[in-house]
Amino acid sequence: MTDENGMQALAKRIQRLEDIEAIKRVKYKYFRCFDTANVAEIADVFTEDVVLTVVGGVYKFELKGRDNYLEMVRDGAHAEMVTQHNGHHPEIDLLSETTASGLWYLNDYVLEFRRKQHIQGTAFYRDTYVKERDGKWRIQRSEFERIWEISDAIEKMPNVTYSYLAQHGHRLPPGEIAPFKRDD
Repeated sequence: MTDENGMQALAKRIQRLEDIEAIKRVKYKYFRCFDTANVAEIADVFTEDVVLTVVGGVYKFELKGRDNYLEMVRDGAHAEMVTQHNGHHPEIDLLSETTASGLWYLNDYVLEFRRKQHIQGTAFYRDTYVKERDGKWRIQRSEFERIWEISDAIEKMPNVTYSYLAQHGHRLPPGEIAPFKRDD
């Protein structure tokens, strides 16, 4: 192998590593923006035609398009709840220079005060990523499948001493409960 071929191979390997790191940052940004209901910033994570499929064990739904996804984030992480979503153990495969797939393990914790519901569980995210013309990686498809989920009624309001969402999240009208779409 000539030095030029070796340098080209090295440059290609470095580009692949940079792409994998960029994809990780996109997903990390997704979790951070979801838990802070940062709809403006999370919009840049998705392609215009993003599709989300959720299989929660006892519920299932699908959203198509970035605007629908952003509405779900806005209403699904509102001011009367506490959420924590941790994605870890990424398995990312570059399929081409502009497409990739990723598998993430999720652990989530949710206190939803309007519904008086505490949810904790784990899931797998199976994502498809595309590198768009602006050079940014974005999520084009995300499939969420529960591994386990525990849902309990909140019998006594916990002593929440601070909640970022209470200060910054979307405020639902009095009496309204954020919709959870289910296929029954």
